Amino acid sequence: MEHQNAEQREPASLHVPVLADRCVELLEPALRVTPDRPRPVLVDATLGLGGHSELVLQRFDAVKVIGIDRDTEALRLAGERLERFGDRFVGAHATYDQIRDVLAEHSEDGRAQAVLMDLGVSSMQLDLADRGFAYAQDGPLDMRMDTSTGITAAELLAEASERELRRILLSYGEEKFAGRIVAAIVARRESDPVVRTAQLAELVRDSIPAAARRRGGNPAKRTFQALRIAVNAELEVLARAVPEAIAMVTVGGRLVVMSYQSLEDRIVKRAFAAGATSQTPPGIPVELPEHRPYLRLLTRGAEVADEQEQLNNPRSASVRLRAAEVTRNREAAA
Repeated sequence: MEHQNAEQREPASLHVPVLADRCVELLEPALRVTPDRPRPVLVDATLGLGGHSELVLQRFDAVKVIGIDRDTEALRLAGERLERFGDRFVGAHATYDQIRDVLAEHSEDGRAQAVLMDLGVSSMQLDLADRGFAYAQDGPLDMRMDTSTGITAAELLAEASERELRRILLSYGEEKFAGRIVAAIVARRESDPVVRTAQLAELVRDSIPAAARRRGGNPAKRTFQALRIAVNAELEVLARAVPEAIAMVTVGGRLVVMSYQSLEDRIVKRAFAAGATSQTPPGIPVELPEHRPYLRLLTRGAEVADEQEQLNNPRSASVRLRAAEVTRNREAAA
């Protein structure tokens, strides 16, 4: 996702998003015009403010970009930024596991030549206090990427059982002090419920040992991550989205996915590894066509940002990039 203060950003900003050149380099073979592919389609499955899409539209004159985002404000701002490209860009309000339906509506043959996913929370969402994603500034504890639906983080803290809250912090935040933090939330929620980001950040800080507060950055980071993932069902959506995206990409097409934490990267890694592995049963001497790998990995493990990239864009410090090419048709599992 992009790194720049949203309140200072113009829609036509020239800001370069995370690993922009590397993404384009990996996608480029799938975006070339051929006799049977006069208008290649890229799905930017996590559109954000449209930085990656803008770069692709600038560099490839014939490419059409379909941008998916669940955040209506992101769609509006990206639409303004990309308006000059006319019908070569279309935005879709959806979650990216709905890629099949989006392509059915916006692509001539219901398929794409390339898919890009830049996972996690966007800088715009972090920068705007009233969205409730940031522990560094006070605002209502919302955290919904799509503010038109679902429960807020404050409602989750008020309604979920102690056991469920502890599971969320352990599973999605890998927070070793989950028990202490959740006990504090439950103890105060009847008389003084946690409804603002500053309240939650302070509660987390007060709930963990003093020694733990002095290392690893803001002590609220893992709790905020966990709640955001839970509120938006991010891992469930991603687990559905990756195989759907693979199924919707034509043979020779490519997928590039950037993750920013281990839980996301693990899902992507497993999906790509499964696709790049033969499913021929042991003991059968000849590989059956339907058991051949349907992906070719384009990166050796996960690529990370170099020092210069991290200096230019601090958000890239935790990025893990994986890419694959589709080698045969395969429908996503039901």
